[in-house]
Amino acid sequence: MSISFDSALGVHEDALLLRGKRAEVLANNIANADTPNYKARDFDFASVLDKALGNSTEMAPTKVATTNAGHMSGFVDPDMAADLMFTRPIQPSIDGNTVEVQEEMAKYTDNALRYQASFRFLNDKFTGLKNALKGE
Repeated sequence: MSISFDSALGVHEDALLLRGKRAEVLANNIANADTPNYKARDFDFASVLDKALGNSTEMAPTKVATTNAGHMSGFVDPDMAADLMFTRPIQPSIDGNTVEVQEEMAKYTDNALRYQASFRFLNDKFTGLKNALKGE
């Protein structure tokens, strides 16, 4: 009987990858808190996870063709670019920056805690699989 890691690990493998990408986006927002006209971005974690798991009914985004080796892919993963949305500030600054540092820090902390929870679940799954293989 073979072990399917997809069924054994559940959603947590994909959740870890997406939590890491969201941490990058939120950290980028925090780093640009003083940049004039910078627009804060984020993505809806649940909908992106559903799409990653194949549960989404949305059409797949069109891929952009790279016609020259000098084309830059940018700082954002091209597959994630379609999922990034601009956040609406409660109180925008005069210089056009929409980053609210306290809000971004709260989102980042929440994301980090959820990352740790998924990591712990994965660790427990691997411990259980290891014990099953040992016959314990």
